[in-house]
Amino acid sequence: MPLGQIVATSNAVEQFTKSVMLLAIARHAAGDWGDVCEEDWLANDEALEVGNRLHSAYCTPDGVKFWIITESDRSITTILLPDDY
Repeated sequence: MPLGQIVATSNAVEQFTKSVMLLAIARHAAGDWGDVCEEDWLANDEALEVGNRLHSAYCTPDGVKFWIITESDRSITTILLPDDY
């Protein structure tokens, strides 16, 4: 799946190691949406087919939750914390 330009908020860059972010990006690109409810998982699966926005949720090993959002046109993918939204 194309992810476009991959960016992270300054907050995410300060809080996460590159390895945490790269692992999450790999999961997101593979269609592993992480810690989302079944409804959101199915919506992401459908979004792959129809070209809607994708939204994944993951936790760091120490329990900090963060999101990855790929825009519907697949031009940009952003790593962010919920507070950054």
